[in-house]
This record gives sequence, C-alpha cells and structure tokens, in this order.
Amino acid sequence: MLIGILGATGPAGSALGIRLASVGHEIILGSRSADRAEEVVAGIAATWAGRDLRITPADNVGAAEADVVVIATPWDAAWTTAKSVGGRLDGKVVICMANALIRVGHEFQPLVPPRGSVAASVQAAVPGAKVVAALHHVPAKELADIDHPIESDVLICSDHADAKAVTMDLIGQMPAMRPLDAGDLTYSAPIEAFTAVLLELNLRYRTRVAVKFTGIDTDRAR
Repeated sequence: MLIGILGATGPAGSALGIRLASVGHEIILGSRSADRAEEVVAGIAATWAGRDLRITPADNVGAAEADVVVIATPWDAAWTTAKSVGGRLDGKVVICMANALIRVGHEFQPLVPPRGSVAASVQAAVPGAKVVAALHHVPAKELADIDHPIESDVLICSDHADAKAVTMDLIGQMPAMRPLDAGDLTYSAPIEAFTAVLLELNLRYRTRVAVKFTGIDTDRAR
C-alpha cells in the first residue's frame, strides 16, 4: 500500500514511516519543505543501509496523493495542514496521531482543541475524508527501531467502519502491536488526553511506557 505521511520530518512521523516500510509498504514522507523531507529520508537510508525500505521524500501535497494518509504534524498544525490538501483527501483514510498537549513546568497538560480532540478537528476541516484517531500512545524512539518489536496495544477510533478496518489491518501487520476498536471518533478526546499521563510516567520512572490491556479476547470480539 502507498502511505503518505504529512509532517513526517518530526520524530513520530518518520518513525511510523520506517516501521510501516519495514513490513512492506511504500511510504511518502511529506513536509512543508521537500528539501527537509529529502534530508530525513537520506538519514533513514544511512541508518538502515541494507534494509529494503521503500521511502521517498515529497512536500505535503505530494504525500497527500497516497492511498492512505497519516497526519503526524504538531497538534496545532494538524487541521490547517489537512485543510491545505483537503481536495486530495476526499474519500481517503486519514489517520491522525496528534495529541494536544503543552508542558507547564515539569508537567504535561492536555488541552481541549476545537470539537474536543485533534482528530475531530481534522474531520471537520476535511469532511470528505474518513478520519481515524490512532497511534497516540506509541513511543516514537521505539517505533523507529525496527530491529525490535513494540509490545503495545493501539486504540483506534473513527466514525467510518471501513476506515477503521483499514487502520486496524495496518497496525496488526506490525509485530507485537495489537489494534483495538475503541469506538467512534468522540472517544478520541480522552485517548489523546491520556498521553499526558504516559509522558508523566516516562519522566517519573525514566522510561518509555506503552499501553497494554488485559482481559480482551479479540478473537471472541469478532
């Protein structure tokens, strides 16, 4: 599958691109600056020399031409970036992984964006797209280390059942990551906000936590 990542020159976007490429997908890393995207792709190629990672650079417009599009910008740029390429997103699965957080002193605090969550704001900005909220709690550094799997559950929300199914399939292709259907897009608000708790745990225990839920039998849920 051809997957475009908008704002992919940051840690989360580039890490996701590397991980998805490692399981066979073709990735377009997008940025406001195509030159910046080229620099990041060159760095990935140098780090993972010898690995067959199909990753190409582009600006955000070029990345938006992909079959599935991921928004990996900072939270306050997510809906404006989506809107800037809105016509190219109609009918497509658009995965939003942004969290609205600020750091105040030693604490991370969640914000309440318009419409309650970043993902819902993106859906309002591009009503023709099928927005999915996912990948909020997966640590970027571990995501980029494709020599090791990530033991993590991934909560997925959307108002579009087909888009949710596509996203769950993509997540399920990455070793040790388990996609969980967490309901409609309205539930993205508490999921995004919970990221502040995980970051606090990271600081307090000097680690990088991932989320795992017990008691869920995904086979029985089907």
